[in-house]
Amino acid sequence: MAETMVNKEQQPVEVSTVERTRSGQVYSPRFDIVETDNELILFGDLPGVSAESLDIQYENNVLTIYGKVEPRHENLNFLYGEYGIGDFYRQFTIGETIDSSKISAELHNGVLTLHLPKTDAVKPRRIEIKTV
Repeated sequence: MAETMVNKEQQPVEVSTVERTRSGQVYSPRFDIVETDNELILFGDLPGVSAESLDIQYENNVLTIYGKVEPRHENLNFLYGEYGIGDFYRQFTIGETIDSSKISAELHNGVLTLHLPKTDAVKPRRIEIKTV
């Protein structure tokens, strides 16, 4: 079941989705996306995820993130739990022209940061004005 919250334009947005399947739970972690003149930056909330359990791919303008979160507290009877456990999957269609050879990722304190640099062709550039 997905929760909803309100974004800065006061529009409802889906917060997280957990889907229960025969093989376990599959969920969609939350991501923030920031755009600068030079790149897109994605920040993913992935507590309990190790770099070894992540698989990130970029192909045909589609960024795909697969991973797995192992249970953190075995043999406990939860009254309520919000952290995703099990497999997760997110996919983003990137509309900008990205230099795929320069994509980088880092994982620090449960936050995945992806840097997707824009190609020079889509970066804003200042036009020099010559006086005659």
